[in-house]
Amino acid sequence: MAKISPTIEKGLFAARWLLAPLYIGLALSLALVLVRFAINFWDLASTIVTASSHDFTLNLLSILDLVLLGNLILIVVFAGYENFVSKIDAAQESEDRPHWMGTIDFSGLKLKLIGSLVAISVIELLRDFIHLGETPEQAVGQGFMWRVLIHLVFVLSAVMFALADFIAAKIAPHHGSTPQV
Repeated sequence: MAKISPTIEKGLFAARWLLAPLYIGLALSLALVLVRFAINFWDLASTIVTASSHDFTLNLLSILDLVLLGNLILIVVFAGYENFVSKIDAAQESEDRPHWMGTIDFSGLKLKLIGSLVAISVIELLRDFIHLGETPEQAVGQGFMWRVLIHLVFVLSAVMFALADFIAAKIAPHHGSTPQV
C-alpha cells in the first residue's frame, strides 16, 4: 500500500487540471456576453431619441445586468482557477492585475459570488417592478412574489455566509478555544 499511495495521490493532485477546460469555457462565454451586450447596446443607442424614459431605463438595466454577469464570470474564472488548479503566472507581474486576485480564498469567493447574485437579482426585480401593471398578466401576482422571495433567500444566504465567515475568523486564530466577542 505504501507504494501505491504516492501514485494515487499524484493522480488525485493532477486531477485538478480536469477543471481547466471548464474555466476556459467560462472565459470563452465572456465573448457571448459581449455579443449580447453589443446587441443590447445597439438597441439602446438606436432608440435613444424615440424611446420613453421607461424603455430606456429597462434597456440600460439589461446592459448593467450583462456587465455584472461578466464580472461574476471573471471572478469565478480567476479565483476558481487560482484556488483549485494553478497560479496564473502571467498576472503576477502585471500592473493591471486586480488587487484581490491571488488573495481571495474559497470563503471570499463564496461571498463575492453571492454578492453578485444579489446584485443581479436586484436588477431583475427592478426590471420586473418597472414592468408591473403594463398588462393584466404583469400585475402583482405569484410570479412576482416568487421572485421577491428568491431575492430575499439570496440576501439571507449572503448574510448567513458573511456571519459564518465572521464566526470562523474569530474562532480560527484561537484553534478551538472560546471565541472572543
